[in-house]
Amino acid sequence: MIASVGSAIGDPLADPLLRRAFLEIALLGIAGGALGCWVVFHKLSYSAESLAHGMLPGLVLASLAGLPLLLGGAAGIFVAAAGVALAGRVPGIGRDTAVAVVVTTLFGLGALLALSPATPAGLQGILFGDPLGVSDTDLALAAGLVLATLLVLRLLHGRLLIVGFDRSAARALGVSAGVVDLALLALLALALLVAVQGLGNLLVVAVLIAPPAAARQVTRRMGAMLAASAAIAVVSGVAGLYLSYYAHTAAGASVAGALLAALVLLSAVRALSRARVSVRGPAPSTG
Repeated sequence: MIASVGSAIGDPLADPLLRRAFLEIALLGIAGGALGCWVVFHKLSYSAESLAHGMLPGLVLASLAGLPLLLGGAAGIFVAAAGVALAGRVPGIGRDTAVAVVVTTLFGLGALLALSPATPAGLQGILFGDPLGVSDTDLALAAGLVLATLLVLRLLHGRLLIVGFDRSAARALGVSAGVVDLALLALLALALLVAVQGLGNLLVVAVLIAPPAAARQVTRRMGAMLAASAAIAVVSGVAGLYLSYYAHTAAGASVAGALLAALVLLSAVRALSRARVSVRGPAPSTG
């Protein structure tokens, strides 16, 4: 029994492609889990999804031209951000409407380009990710993302808390909300650019949103939430790769599914815990 369990755990690790995939997902989980807490706390989940989908045309064009996806993704994010900023200045159009219009347009353009006869066969990896195809450069970028994310979040921890809790009082406390927002969005854009290599354009947001949402079911303290979110992202990501190996499912989709499954499971556990407390009622008074 013990031997069979050990074999089930160890067999995937014998594959060098899977070992690299495990390392990539673990690195992305640490960075995405920690950064995602602040994305959720500052209500930037929609912005994260918008940036991810808005860079699709850049990714497709880079793939068609044989250029690095990182370069195409960076150009795509820049165009999406500029488009949202310009559309938001049009009278009578709210910011959310401007974001929706620009992102939908860019995503549609990316899908149109993806249907081109000249589209390479590997385009599916851009949409749904390919953790098994990561290169040494991808791993180096993921490691750099972890270092940059942890360093910036450590330096800005206090400012991020102040702006998140009370934006209106931030200036009185000597904190510029605009600078904090810019730093967080820049870090978010960097995370999307790096993570899209392994998780794809359609699934990359899962590693930023699902783990912190799951961690929030366990704790409300930001320090504990950061650690719990990163741990949930890593464990769920590894579980997703094991699922892909044994169920012969797509690796990127399996990882995203495992991340969402962790959120559903912890949400259900918390709901059951609340229901039990409600049924039992308050503890009897000893006065």
